[in-house]
Amino acid sequence: MKIFLNPFVFIALIAVTVNVMATPEEDKKTFQQFYSERFSNIDLDEFSNGVYALDKDARSQWEAMSDFPPYEDALEEGEELFNTPFENGNHYASCFQNDGQNIRQNYPLFDTQRNTVVTLELAINECRIHNNEQPLPYKKGDIAKISAYMASTSEGSATNVSIPDTKEALSAYQAGKQFFYTKHGQLNFSCANCHVQYAGRKARSETLSTALGQTTHFPVYRLKWEALGTLHRRFDSCLINIRATPLEAQSETYKNLEYFLSYMSNGLPINGPASRK
Repeated sequence: MKIFLNPFVFIALIAVTVNVMATPEEDKKTFQQFYSERFSNIDLDEFSNGVYALDKDARSQWEAMSDFPPYEDALEEGEELFNTPFENGNHYASCFQNDGQNIRQNYPLFDTQRNTVVTLELAINECRIHNNEQPLPYKKGDIAKISAYMASTSEGSATNVSIPDTKEALSAYQAGKQFFYTKHGQLNFSCANCHVQYAGRKARSETLSTALGQTTHFPVYRLKWEALGTLHRRFDSCLINIRATPLEAQSETYKNLEYFLSYMSNGLPINGPASRK
């Protein structure tokens, strides 16, 4: 993969990454400003559409496919699963604020009692365990369908991930940030190399998406998967692509990475589930 970087983009990339002492809010401002200046013809909210904000040809095909989305049946199944009572008579709605409706934009959240990041998928399984049900596999299947349905009820709501004023919450955010900018695998690539430094450029025949807005449209239906998948399944794919070892779904590392990326996309609209190649 040969990609040549404009020196001005390289300088901007340094500005995004080097300020290790910045607050999360300062990080977010710098992060979003970087993309707004680099892709000055794209409205900020458009970054929620991933690569389809950048590639006009791919977007036209995607919009045509969106008339009859391939995840439609799975989304209906997710709604049915969400509303099906557990054996004890309770529902998923009993575990969440606002009965689980229009809350996707607040996840992941930081649990100050347990000092850990809680993703929506983790909360779904903890709801099941609390109601004496077996947890679901985290990467695909029913949990992706339920999460997709819950995300659909938040369509258009602005991402609103918060970082409590505790050292543990800030540490989780910083750990996610560090992973994002650290090189991994045999190819010695970081997440930032592909989705900051090379965003909008080609890797083989595919346009690389921006990290901004990356979390807003999950779960996604990938044509490659022929099914809905969660964000942590997508993390696996990225690591495999750079010849690194995937991590366990809902590991602290993946949760912290999701926490960082979601905070960077604060203010962008939720538009999941979505379809991707």
